[in-house]
Parts: sequence; structure tokens; C-alpha cells
Amino acid sequence: MKIKIGLRHAASSDWNRVAELIYMSTNAWYQAKGNPPIFQGAPDSTRLFCEVYDELDASRCLIAADETMGSLAGSCFYHDRETHVSLGIMNVHPNYAGQGVARQLLEYILNFAEEQGKPLRLVSSAMNLDSYSLYNRAGLAPYAVYQDMIFDVPEEGIEERTPEGKRVRNAQLSDVAAMVALEEDVLGIRRGSDFEYFIKNKRGDWHMSVIEDEQGNLDGFLASIWHPASTMLGPGCMRSDESAVALIRRELNFRKGKTMVWLVPSDRPVITQAMYGLGAKNCELHFGQTTGEGPSIRGVVMPTFMPETA
Repeated sequence: MKIKIGLRHAASSDWNRVAELIYMSTNAWYQAKGNPPIFQGAPDSTRLFCEVYDELDASRCLIAADETMGSLAGSCFYHDRETHVSLGIMNVHPNYAGQGVARQLLEYILNFAEEQGKPLRLVSSAMNLDSYSLYNRAGLAPYAVYQDMIFDVPEEGIEERTPEGKRVRNAQLSDVAAMVALEEDVLGIRRGSDFEYFIKNKRGDWHMSVIEDEQGNLDGFLASIWHPASTMLGPGCMRSDESAVALIRRELNFRKGKTMVWLVPSDRPVITQAMYGLGAKNCELHFGQTTGEGPSIRGVVMPTFMPETA
């Protein structure tokens, strides 16, 4: 029987079902590849995605429902920023795999981005060829390669050995304007409301650091989150490899005793070698992808998935 899929934006009453879909379908994909489940907490932990996107930009969770059965077939998140539209985590229930659900979700968001006159960006797994093909067929092309690195931070933390570490401090709301200007210069995007959200940290899950150069100018920033549904460093943006290394070490020390993951640009060997020196290991690869012309990156960019920061 041919299914009929209808698209609509999720209401708060849908969040538990969306969380269950994210938890089940994502873990199923990783386990099918012989890997452990990526979400280790309770199934409702992934309500985090619904809650954060609602707090940042209400009604940006798009769901695909089977109009005959009433079941949830798929979901995705998107974020309309000043300079671009970015696509977050997308999931399709295994029962609806291969039936065009993801394509319908993507087409809706592509049309939204086109109406806004903005490019659509995302960071997608290079190891999931089905999702890569979905985005690539729709006209998104890679512009950056990131290697996901994982590290068990010791309970005592890691020793600060870099001279740049002395110039790292906690981010403040007064830093936001400089952070926006830095990222616009390095990556060509603007998203100041995200930075304000991280620094205010009303949920208690985030931390954010900045680094200054020797003249006292902002030289980089890096956030991190620890939550049962997301344990990552990022987003981050830095002018130099050395600033990136110092910020990574600072945020790891803020997460003592935790297992953290972060994305490092694969074309920055100074950073990757420093991470290997810590004992970090590669666990996946991701592509930064966009419609239209890719950005010219003039520094270091560290994206993340909660929320997406392509």
C-alpha cells in the first residue's frame, strides 16, 4: 500500500515522539554498522533537540507523518540565521526507509532557504553514503572535511602546557559583537543570537571560552555542551591553530571525567597532531556542505550538532 506523507511543524505535544524517533533511528543506524549506540541515556534525553531549537527559534522542527496510520515517519530541524539557513539532525523511522521521506523533508527546507534568498548549509556524515547522496543529489556540495575526535577526559583534567592558555577566559555577553565579527571574517556567517544563548546558559548545559591575542583582541571562541544526548565541543572559530588548541584544552578541562567529542578540520595538522598527543582518537568523518558557492575559510572552524552550526 502506498503511503501518504504529510509535513507539518511539530508542536510541544509531539516532542516525546520526536525524541523517541531520534533516539531509536540514530542508534539503529550505528548499531547496524557494528558500532555501539550513540545515545547512551534514556530515550527521552533526545527531547533536548526539540527544546533547544524551540528556545532558539520556535517552530523549526519539521515532521513527516503517515496520514493513514498516524505514525511519525521522520523529522528534521532547521535554523534560519542572518546569513544562511542550516539543516540539523534528520531522522527517518526504519519502517519508512527508502520511501522518500527524507527527500520530502529536505525539499521543504531547500524551498524555505530559496524563499529567504540564502544558501542551505549542513554538516553531514561522510560515512553515511545514503545521507551524503541525498544531500549531494539535491545540489549541496562539500567545502570542508572534519574528523570527529573522541577523548575520555581524566578526572584530574589535563595539564595546561601552552603559552596561549594564559589568554583564555570565560566568555561574556560583552564579547558577542567581537565573536560575530570574528566568525564573519573567518567563515562569512553571522549568528549572534546563538552565542548569547550559549553564554546565558539558562539550561546549565553549556560553557563557552574565548581567547585574546597579545594585544587583547578576540582571537577565537569555543563552546561545549554536556548532556546525556550531546557531549561535544563546539561551535568554535579561531584565527590560528594555536588558539584552537588552547581553547580545546580549556573546554576539555571544564568537562573533567567526561567523554567528549569534537570536530577538527582535517587540513589543520597542527591541531590534529596536538589532539593525538592528548590521546584523542578519530571516530568518524563529516563534510561541511552547502548550496551555491562554498565559503573561503580564513582560519579554524569547529562545527557541532547541538544545535547545528554549519
